[in-house]
Amino acid sequence: MITFADDTRAAEVAAKLALLRAALAETGAGAIRLRGTDWFAWATAGGDAAVLLAADCGVAEVLVTRDEAVVLTDAIEAERLRLEQVPPGFTFHVAPWTETELRETYVLGAAAGGVVLSDRPRTGNGSSEQPLPASLRLRRMVLLPSEQDRYRALGAEASCAMTDTLRAARPAWTELELAAAGAQALWRRGIQPALVLAAGARRLPAFRHPVPTPEVLGKRALLVFCARRHGLVASLSRAVAFGRLSDDERNAEADLLQVEATGLDAVRPGQSLAAVYHALDAAYRHVNRPDAIREHHQGGIAGYQAREIVASPSTATGIETGMAFALNPSFAGMKVEDTFLLGEDGLDNLTLDAAWPATTIQGRARPVWLEVA
Repeated sequence: MITFADDTRAAEVAAKLALLRAALAETGAGAIRLRGTDWFAWATAGGDAAVLLAADCGVAEVLVTRDEAVVLTDAIEAERLRLEQVPPGFTFHVAPWTETELRETYVLGAAAGGVVLSDRPRTGNGSSEQPLPASLRLRRMVLLPSEQDRYRALGAEASCAMTDTLRAARPAWTELELAAAGAQALWRRGIQPALVLAAGARRLPAFRHPVPTPEVLGKRALLVFCARRHGLVASLSRAVAFGRLSDDERNAEADLLQVEATGLDAVRPGQSLAAVYHALDAAYRHVNRPDAIREHHQGGIAGYQAREIVASPSTATGIETGMAFALNPSFAGMKVEDTFLLGEDGLDNLTLDAAWPATTIQGRARPVWLEVA
């Protein structure tokens, strides 16, 4: 259920509808149809259309024309969405769940013969939807002040959930038990565990995406969150050592934090995501790990997806103030990741918990291994 101020949401919705209608004017299309849970949350200033969390599209859509902003759903969901998720500014088109064709008829009528643009365009069976313009996709990634406030609150609570989980963890736990404890800590705070990865000592150096298993953790463990609330996703990774780190592990950690710092320094307005990638590539070479950049992606712009766009050698997307970033450089056996907001004064770490052990790298507090005796 949405709990933030209605007047804040109303102003945000008005700004979003203005962007959508500017896209209609730019393209000459008749309507914009937003199917994905990410775009639904964006357009409704934090509304949630998800029921099955693993689904890309939810139980409702948003349809915007020059004159209307309509939530398309069925009679199962309409009242709950109206009371708990959708702010004023939208009307509802509600169809029986047995007659989904009524929704399609309504969309065609609302578009009045014009092209329908969609985040997930469909073709066939009389439909010829077109993708959203790139300009609108870019505007979504520049977060409004109200979105930034929600993101800060999410990041703070997600990082506390991470700290609480790993401080409670024990080497005899299984990876599944660690993941379950992490998911519970998120749910207790009203946060959806969009992704929870966990690895123990054996699997940590073997896999970059350690989907949890029944294996016992042992002396080392990594926990990864993609934590979602009001549509926004905060990503963070932390590791715990049951016993002291070896000198080799400390040296590797120092090298990894230096690689990350180089990438974060490249996140500046006017730069491209490709520039961030190339900065990381040079940093990996500097610490004599030239192949590590090819062993896992390095993250990129965050927001209504854990990765709105991943940095690559050719990603020309320009960096703007108001964007969020989650970089995740890694070596075999260790990873560093937080979600940052790029503001007027530089990067603001949204997922920093003061209770977690940290070191300062190039002026930033960065997480280190939690060492438990």
